[in-house]
Amino acid sequence: MRSFLARFRKDQSGATAIEYGLLLALLSMVVIAAVGVLGTGLNAKYNAIGNAVK
Repeated sequence: MRSFLARFRKDQSGATAIEYGLLLALLSMVVIAAVGVLGTGLNAKYNAIGNAVK
């Protein structure tokens, strides 16, 4: 039992997968926020163009 616990503490593969998952989640949040900001700006531009054409 002791050797199993020692191997489990030294195993880093799970930690690496969790780190990649956290990085992916952070990157996804940044992309979603950027798309939201750009989408709002584009919507305002199209509204202004539409009003100018009328």
